[in-house]
Amino acid sequence: MPNYLVMIYDNEAELATVDDATIERNHRRHGAFAQANGGALRGGARLADSGTATSIRPAADGGVTVTDGTFAETKEVMGGFYIIEADDLDQAIAIASQVPSVSGGVEIRPIIPS
Repeated sequence: MPNYLVMIYDNEAELATVDDATIERNHRRHGAFAQANGGALRGGARLADSGTATSIRPAADGGVTVTDGTFAETKEVMGGFYIIEADDLDQAIAIASQVPSVSGGVEIRPIIPS
């Protein structure tokens, strides 16, 4: 059965302005999502803020360039993820559409088996 990466994107600037009750409600919604879809979940985690990110890119000299920050500068950044198992993309969409997000959305990508 295929696995899919469900990337959760939110606007960090907006998240910084929401109250603790909203954050707690979102955490409870993730708990409910995990309980309702536990059979399909294969992993997942919340990520630290994008300010803690480090990007590594190939350099022209064959080495690498290491910089602080996310790979792409956008308003919405990946704040967490789930790995789910689903029969097909339609089922993955049905599961991923239940993932809570305060101020963003989710992106689904199939994981290519090794």
